[in-house]
Amino acid sequence: MIKSFFYFIRLIFLQKHLIVSMAKREVATQYVGSLLGFVWTFIQPMVMIFVFWVVFSVGFRVQPMKDVPFVVWLTAGMAAWFLFADIVNGSAGVIVANAHLIKKTLFHSQILPIIKLVSCLITHSVFLSVLIGLILFQKMPFSLYYFQFLYYLLCMVVLAIGLGWAVSALNVFIRDIGQIVGVVLQIGFWATPIFWDINMMPAKIQVILKLNPMFYIVQGYRESFIYFSPFWKHPYQTLYFWLVATIIFVGGALIFKKLKSQFADVL
Repeated sequence: MIKSFFYFIRLIFLQKHLIVSMAKREVATQYVGSLLGFVWTFIQPMVMIFVFWVVFSVGFRVQPMKDVPFVVWLTAGMAAWFLFADIVNGSAGVIVANAHLIKKTLFHSQILPIIKLVSCLITHSVFLSVLIGLILFQKMPFSLYYFQFLYYLLCMVVLAIGLGWAVSALNVFIRDIGQIVGVVLQIGFWATPIFWDINMMPAKIQVILKLNPMFYIVQGYRESFIYFSPFWKHPYQTLYFWLVATIIFVGGALIFKKLKSQFADVL
């Protein structure tokens, strides 16, 4: 089983050029016929952040979080969550959407969630540029801790791809999976401290909320761009996250590999 798992992963690296090519095509296809084209990638997150700023900072007059402008604090958390949600939600339907590739050609279908990941990273880079722009606009300090987000990005990739493999494979046989994933992500969005500070909760509730692996990543993005705190400051959270993420990653790969041979028959 171990040898089979590593062969499954090795095939992904052998297809890296195809993955990048298909990811670029997927991003380009989103804006076919659009007058502004790729510019919409910048417009959408900026409009979303502007709306949230007007609603919460101007309308509800939400106070800065620990002397950090609320819009910056919120954007850092949203950047992490939206990438995760886009990967998992987008992966749910990739096998069904590319049935023609799986049924008619020799195609390593495990790369489809990876393609979704790469295309989502392109959009994520735009979101991050907006976040950094807000930080500079608010005259907040620059730090080398910014580069620490790459570690948390790796954490998210491992977690999201494991889930992506699992839901994409299961969705071939149970088409309700796609809808279930959407509902679970909506619940997860509000259960993760993105719009609210976890310190407002009682200590016992905080312990439960911190079991959500996305808490580690969302908090990590804020510690990288705002609070400048090293990831090794939370050894127990780090150990817990990697234990959960590794189980999900390996489990997702094994589920996909187990069901992969039956895709063509069901599709």
